[in-house]
Amino acid sequence: MPQAKKVKIAAKKKNYVVRHSSIHGRGVFAAQKIRKGRLIIEYKGLRSSWDDAMERPDSDPDDSAHTFLFEVEDGSVIDARVRGNAARWINHSCAPNCAAYEDDDGRVFIEARRAIVPAEELTYDYRLSVDGRLTKKERAEYICRCGAKKCRGTLLRRPKSR
Repeated sequence: MPQAKKVKIAAKKKNYVVRHSSIHGRGVFAAQKIRKGRLIIEYKGLRSSWDDAMERPDSDPDDSAHTFLFEVEDGSVIDARVRGNAARWINHSCAPNCAAYEDDDGRVFIEARRAIVPAEELTYDYRLSVDGRLTKKERAEYICRCGAKKCRGTLLRRPKSR
């Protein structure tokens, strides 16, 4: 995730709404046209270590892969299950219209990668990483439902080429 300078989001009318998503559960949708490069929302929640975050209950007890944890550069996580905001409902896509980035203070922001039209769902590529090898059953828990033409079929980060 590229580093950026300190950022402030202007206190304006929200340019998004949360509602049911055809991708998965809830989603975040543009309430108005959003220009390329526009900061949309900060990803908020309790900052903690991975170990502390894993001690808390799953966000969905029936789906352990459903997570509101966002790993940041210093190795800690932002746990949107605690004091989180609407950013936790932004779904993954293999062809995202948004990108997440971390500023110099370790705050995570979601910004538009391209112009987004009203009612379009906001998405970014989760690029999840999981320690160790996964069984087929475990890998199936990270199946992608984005529907993009070039969907890679998973929420997981692509393995690095050797």
